[in-house]
Amino acid sequence: MNPSAPGLDLLVDEWLTIPDVAERLDLDITKVHRQLQERRFVAVRRGERPVLSVPAAFLVAGHLANPAAPSKAEDSPEWTVLAALQGTLSVLTDVGFSDEGAIEWLFTPSESLGTSPIEALRAGRKTEVRRLAQAEL
Repeated sequence: MNPSAPGLDLLVDEWLTIPDVAERLDLDITKVHRQLQERRFVAVRRGERPVLSVPAAFLVAGHLANPAAPSKAEDSPEWTVLAALQGTLSVLTDVGFSDEGAIEWLFTPSESLGTSPIEALRAGRKTEVRRLAQAEL
């Protein structure tokens, strides 16, 4: 799929550029690029003048990094990357998904989940999502 095609834009309602991600996470751009290299999240180039963009849903309030066990720590960051995303992306990569394909899969509603995989991850249902991703083999 061409990431600048409207397909992903129909699925993902909000995108952040790398500088936007850095600002939201209160990190310098170098650290955001490192997280991208570590595949804590993925990004695609989109738009007329393709710019690297990240779905905003990959970021959550700091206390919800692990939605199955919300943090009560007062020193939680304001925003962070959804913790379950990295492992889920690893599974999707292992079964042959490109970054664009992974984003499409994460944002496409699933009948078996009753919602999209990204929303299920944000609700703390990573085991179900990863099981579904592994079934893509």
